[in-house]
Amino acid sequence: GQRELKSFQSSGFRDFFFLMGDKENPNPTVFAVRDDTSQKRRVPVWMLAQADNEMEQLDSDEVFEMVRSLKDPEHPELTLEQLKVVNKEHVVVDSTNEQITVQFTPTIPTCSVATLIGLTLKAKLCRSMPRRFAVEVEVYPGKHEQEAAINKQLADKERVAAALENPNLINNINANITGTDLLEDFLVVA
Repeated sequence: GQRELKSFQSSGFRDFFFLMGDKENPNPTVFAVRDDTSQKRRVPVWMLAQADNEMEQLDSDEVFEMVRSLKDPEHPELTLEQLKVVNKEHVVVDSTNEQITVQFTPTIPTCSVATLIGLTLKAKLCRSMPRRFAVEVEVYPGKHEQEAAINKQLADKERVAAALENPNLINNINANITGTDLLEDFLVVA
């Protein structure tokens, strides 16, 4: 509990709260993304499964749709897709082994909020995907100076659970997720 939380806090999360006023990457490169403002986001197929517990297949496009609009912690006016932190090519769904893997690329190799981005991705996916799937989130190989340490933290279920109990962290994570859920659309379709 507390030991894991302190470990997360001493590994960049505490620094994140001090950095909010000073942006580490004040002018990130912003990439064009497809404009889907005129289209309703599609409801994931697995949400439409029949009452007889038929298990629908999940694909990487659906998972990408779930994470593409998450906000960047340092630049909340931008999405992770706009910053190329997430992209469709780094999302893998293994339906046979019921595993979802998302690799993300921080905007700079020294990004102090990389673990927070990973936690945001993990929280969003754990909340949105069928429970039968294990969710793995990691830094894309070679894209962060602390890649191994961040990946180790994100893979440690106890550390993640402790971090998600921290009110400051969960408030930041929820702020990055707000407006990205498909629940409204699901209720309209249902």
